[in-house]
Amino acid sequence: MQTVEIYTMGYCGYCHAAKRLLTQKNVAFTEFSLDSNPALRTEMMARAKGRHTVPQIFIGGVHVGGSDDLHALDRAGKLDRMLQG
Repeated sequence: MQTVEIYTMGYCGYCHAAKRLLTQKNVAFTEFSLDSNPALRTEMMARAKGRHTVPQIFIGGVHVGGSDDLHALDRAGKLDRMLQG
């Protein structure tokens, strides 16, 4: 299983939706909360090539985008393959 990292903020409905999808798929993920460490935003933006909205999601170190992107991968049948590596 690939590593999954997600940058979030507590008030973000899209963050909750992305985490819910990953949890439903029994995928363990590392969450980086910008609420508790705002300095992580700079790191996130560098990794996400300037994107500043949350969530930003990485699978196996590859940036996949936000919640809409994650759900689109799932609908297209590509998410499970990405998670497996």
